[in-house]
Amino acid sequence: MSRIGKLPISLPTNVQVEISKENEIIVKGPKGTLSTPVDRDIIVSTNDGQLVVERPTEQKRHKAMHGLYRSLINNMVNGVSNGFTEQLELVGVGYKASMAGTTLELSLGYSHNIFLALPKEVTATAVTEKGKNPIVTLTSIDKQLLGQVAAKIRSLRKVEPYKGKGVRFVGEQIRRKAGKTASK
Repeated sequence: MSRIGKLPISLPTNVQVEISKENEIIVKGPKGTLSTPVDRDIIVSTNDGQLVVERPTEQKRHKAMHGLYRSLINNMVNGVSNGFTEQLELVGVGYKASMAGTTLELSLGYSHNIFLALPKEVTATAVTEKGKNPIVTLTSIDKQLLGQVAAKIRSLRKVEPYKGKGVRFVGEQIRRKAGKTASK
């Protein structure tokens, strides 16, 4: 049995879950509404303020989807009740970030600035304190979309292993390499 899939999802009091006829899960909470289609073979039911995800057989396909859909639904419940946050740190001389409406402007050492239009579901703030690296904070109720946007920003200037310059997640450990002089 899937260790993730068999765990029930406890629903907070301010979150409503609706299961449509087409096997689409709609989760409504104080921060917004999310929905996702669920495979027709997977059974989702509610009992006593808990959501239970079950699979019909022990087929490999059903086993794979069991834990997946349980995680997706759990992320939706957490998103509409608490929300998700990602913080990115810009490490490098002259690296800057600023917000203009829903557009994030990044200066990452290229000959031009990068303008990134954020989806309406994701909000961002850019903070630059004197003597510290700029930090971009992304918040959203959709964990998948938030991770995708954060990965896109990070891919604009990946962290290089010699000096550690680039865009990284706050608290991320970078594996550093010794330069040419280390061989002597």
